[in-house]
Amino acid sequence: MTATAPVEADSAAPAGPPVPAALLRWAPLLVGAGHFAVVLLAADTAPLDLVRYAGYLLFALILPGTLVYRALRRRPHTLVEDVAMGAAVGLVLELPAWALYAWLGLAGWLWTWPAAIVALFLAVPKLRRHWLVRDYRPTPVGWSWSVAGAVAFFTTYLSSTFLERNPILPTSEDTHQYLDLAYQLSLAGEAKHQFPIHLPQVAAEPLDYHWFGYVHMAATSLIGGIDLPVVALRLTIPALCAAAIVLTAVLGWRVSGRPAVGAVAAVLFFVIGETNFTDPVTMPFGTQASFVIWHGMSMIYSWVLLIALIAVLADVVDRRADRPVAAIGKGAFVLAPLLMLASSGAKASSLPVVGLALAVTAVALLIGTRRIPWAVVGAGLATAAAQLFATAVLYRFKSYGMAVEPLVSSLEPYWTPPPDGWPMPLAVLAVVAAFVVNMQLRVVGIGPLLWLRRGRLEPVQWFLLGGALAGPALYLLLRQPGGANQYFTRAGFTFAVVLSAWGYLMVADRARLSRRSGTVLGFCALALAVALVAIQFEYAEPATGETMFDWLRPLLWWSAVLAVLAAIAAGIWLPASLGIAALQKRGGIALLTAVLVVGAPGLLMDMRKSEASPNGGAYANISLPKSRIDAARFARDHSAPGDVLATNVHCLAVVNGWCDARSFWLSAYAERRVLVEGWGFAPRVASSGAYTPFWDQDLLRRNDEAITAPTEAGLRELRDRHAVRWLVVDRSVGLESPDLGRLARLRFENGRMAVYQLP
Repeated sequence: MTATAPVEADSAAPAGPPVPAALLRWAPLLVGAGHFAVVLLAADTAPLDLVRYAGYLLFALILPGTLVYRALRRRPHTLVEDVAMGAAVGLVLELPAWALYAWLGLAGWLWTWPAAIVALFLAVPKLRRHWLVRDYRPTPVGWSWSVAGAVAFFTTYLSSTFLERNPILPTSEDTHQYLDLAYQLSLAGEAKHQFPIHLPQVAAEPLDYHWFGYVHMAATSLIGGIDLPVVALRLTIPALCAAAIVLTAVLGWRVSGRPAVGAVAAVLFFVIGETNFTDPVTMPFGTQASFVIWHGMSMIYSWVLLIALIAVLADVVDRRADRPVAAIGKGAFVLAPLLMLASSGAKASSLPVVGLALAVTAVALLIGTRRIPWAVVGAGLATAAAQLFATAVLYRFKSYGMAVEPLVSSLEPYWTPPPDGWPMPLAVLAVVAAFVVNMQLRVVGIGPLLWLRRGRLEPVQWFLLGGALAGPALYLLLRQPGGANQYFTRAGFTFAVVLSAWGYLMVADRARLSRRSGTVLGFCALALAVALVAIQFEYAEPATGETMFDWLRPLLWWSAVLAVLAAIAAGIWLPASLGIAALQKRGGIALLTAVLVVGAPGLLMDMRKSEASPNGGAYANISLPKSRIDAARFARDHSAPGDVLATNVHCLAVVNGWCDARSFWLSAYAERRVLVEGWGFAPRVASSGAYTPFWDQDLLRRNDEAITAPTEAGLRELRDRHAVRWLVVDRSVGLESPDLGRLARLRFENGRMAVYQLP
């Protein structure tokens, strides 16, 4: 018997993968993050602010959220899933932390909440294992590059339409800015300094509104030590968009078990736009993922939470043991209510769509299995409870003018009156077709999925289908004076793109494409997208006309042209094909790819429109003079957070004697409450519009007289009763009384503006 010595490991051998392989694996992240940083730096973001923000994201949001998510989910799937879902959980945990610290008057110590989570996971032995996870599934390089490309593209889009158009601070008296940005900044300033939150433009008015997203901005400023305008106008929106893109890709992979579904869903969501044929581009039925994201950051904030909620509820809905991706486990029953509560105050449109999606799922499973799906029913009850919490506590049962009036504010205005010579049924059909083509082409992959499954859907597919149908249904069913019913379609879109991508991959499987055929298909899709962009850039014209239907004519004309071209192509190809079987295999995927790509010019046309208006952008931009903001910033730097300001500026404009009361600049850049600034966005006038007179005319009179006809008694009343400490006067609106200099101390003036401090 011969003894052999054991083979010893070569201590010089590398312990991990070769450096080139590691670089290949991490290259998409490095390229995507690098592009993100370059775009922000090019938009005048200070490098130090970018470093601080990165530190906030990594250590105050992602790290605590990821640790908690790891502790709640059963088995790991991928590192990117843990981080993406952890970011959403971090947003949820940030809300009660802010509320507690703000209630205790310790907002400046908010940075300690993530430190407390980290300390807990260091101190408790059972939690320490979540610091290092080894058995992750590898992330396909193609998936990573697709997601990184979507992030890079959409960040570039935001740069063109938002970042480059709206400076952090005005640079001249001629600076313009999109109207709503100052309002959003004012809410973030309110959350940074006050609890409970009020409407900052009317100091005594409660804010019955979805304000959770602005708490996130405030927390970013408090923890990161970053100036709030930088947070609001540079950092938050691009970062939340990147998070939503990654989460969409994670969601598609998790529910289908196929990485490609997630990658396609992310592209459909954030690369392909709405289908239209106008220049400048129009949005007749609203939009899904372009202008709406940056003009109202609550939308993208709510999407991050909603996408994470869909991923968790998909686990609750589908309890099968043979799911393609490891189940989250019992922790889903903790995560789901947390995400629901956060979603309830992020956007009022999210939970109704989720509730209807769960209802559709419950009915489908009850019919299919003849058993009550108690997990789905429980999730539905939790959704209802979260919605009741929001309705009662956050919105105080205010409806904001929302009413059940089918089609009144969505489609009916386009066919009333019908076009000359058109019978009403044909006009209605044309409008419905325009709506489907404009808003729903990116989700046509749902149709093939339903056909190929013959209606026998998996539980999670029923859930996604329910949400995809609920969003447009609520949009068509409800009416809101400000058009807020559009947000239901945007909530439903998060469900629809994933199911559409799933259907697309099922059609691709049926075609049995080889690697070469798939490559050819990809290049053909890219060539079609480029051709469509070039055609629209060259031939699209403004939508004009006397009726609303005239705005749809370019879209209907373009749709007819594409349909004719498709028919001609089919007629040429069919005889040359190898038979009907080959047509069914390859024709379906080719046609579906072409249809999904038709909207490719959408976001690029929006960029073109915005770049034509470099100062403020193409949408409702207003004057934001530097002199005003200098005065507001002086008031911020020299006042206490509890001080209230008074001003003589209330109107954005005066039209036929009516005040457009959407003035928000003072509360926004001073980060202080104003006794009466603009009331056009106050919840109590949401159903009547910005031209509604102020509801307390006596208070408005006393506010204005403090500047134009001040008395010692009047100023004392404002100071003692309303906490007014500063008067901010715009002399272009009206000169202050000469007596004001005797009764108050002039602290700042720059010709146009004057700031007085009450004794």
